[in-house]
Amino acid sequence: MDDGTAANRRGALIDLSPLTASPPFARLWGSRAVAGIGSQLTLVAVGLDVFALVRPTSGAAVATFAVSLTGVLALVPTVLAGLYGGMLADAFDRRTVALVSGAVSWMSTLVLAVLSWTGTETVWSLYVLTVLTATATTVLQASESAATPRLLHRALLPAAGALNGIAVGISVTLGPGLAGVLVAAVGFQWCYTIDAVLFIATFAALLSLPRLPPEEAGGRPGLASLVAGIEFLRRAPNIRTSFLVDIVAMTFGQPRVLYPAVGAVLLGGGALTVGLLSAAFAVGALLSSVFSGRLGAVRRQGVAIERAITVYGACIGLFGAVLAAASLGEATGVLPSPAGGVFVVLAAVLLAGAGAADNVSSIFRGTILQTAAPDSMRGRLQGVFIVVVTGGPRVGDLYAGLLAATGLLFLPPLAGGVLIIALVALLVRRRGFLAYDARHPTP
Repeated sequence: MDDGTAANRRGALIDLSPLTASPPFARLWGSRAVAGIGSQLTLVAVGLDVFALVRPTSGAAVATFAVSLTGVLALVPTVLAGLYGGMLADAFDRRTVALVSGAVSWMSTLVLAVLSWTGTETVWSLYVLTVLTATATTVLQASESAATPRLLHRALLPAAGALNGIAVGISVTLGPGLAGVLVAAVGFQWCYTIDAVLFIATFAALLSLPRLPPEEAGGRPGLASLVAGIEFLRRAPNIRTSFLVDIVAMTFGQPRVLYPAVGAVLLGGGALTVGLLSAAFAVGALLSSVFSGRLGAVRRQGVAIERAITVYGACIGLFGAVLAAASLGEATGVLPSPAGGVFVVLAAVLLAGAGAADNVSSIFRGTILQTAAPDSMRGRLQGVFIVVVTGGPRVGDLYAGLLAATGLLFLPPLAGGVLIIALVALLVRRRGFLAYDARHPTP
């Protein structure tokens, strides 16, 4: 397996050996897929909820900006939670940290459901509860990710990353589509309620884990521990570059806040189109994981990341071009308003391509981090990794929301795709990252 021959024998289909090699990992993986469906229900429902509350008085452009704030307002708390949660994971039992943070996330979802059932939710209550959920979930994810290399052999980590892509793909495929149907048919409250129920799977999986104290104490959480983590990252150019290229991709290539306006104004279809576009991204991620068997044989993982993100940028840019064509067609009278039809299909296909490319990048970025970082630093670096993964899209929400406020819905993805390709090419010019060899992982 260490030389990739096992991966070659398995063929293209996903390697399932991590599930049989580690039952605790298998239970954790299953809970991610189940609870992730609920999380996506809430994520999509909150955006549609905010849009529905703001649009009647302020119009679609302002409502789109209001949707973007659901992510933007959570940015600073998410950054702090990632950094502090990583320190907690390096200092204490990672199972305990995950259980406590999971309980906080679950309670905030319950409150959201209660407010929705009683009809008392407001834009600001949605903002506050979204921030609280994002903060707690960041700590939970940092703890779980830091624990994974303790549950599996290093050679199985790429396969584990692909399996996590399956879990994410399942949740993000089913969740947004189901959210669109539920919101259109029975209302927001059912999305929040189902999320709270499905989250119980996370508690079941975490309770079944063994105790996971760090192998070497990373120091008590505080400034000294944080400085030590930052200093290590400064001396870890491969890990650092993998963070930077993802920040670029997520900042300029996250068009999700545009979906409500695209569905309501440009392409038509309302909540169903929003669900379809959100799910398309996940379908691509899911398919790329299903056919990820040969990824375990890839040694030049830095090159794989660079190529995957370049493809991602191209797909996002072309998605913007599709929206531009639909907008131009409506403005000139060539197309009906909303455009609908073939443009919805083209947009969904391109988002599926972006999802596939993003998942491949994520598998290799996670593998580099988990194999090159020492256990005593893994929690803090996983915290930074989660900050990048969750914080980048929130900056991207602001970028897309501000440009969309001009009324040109196609502008954020069209310009963003070009920026991604150009900036990633500049960031990976450092020869060491493109020469990264999985057989000899170096931070």
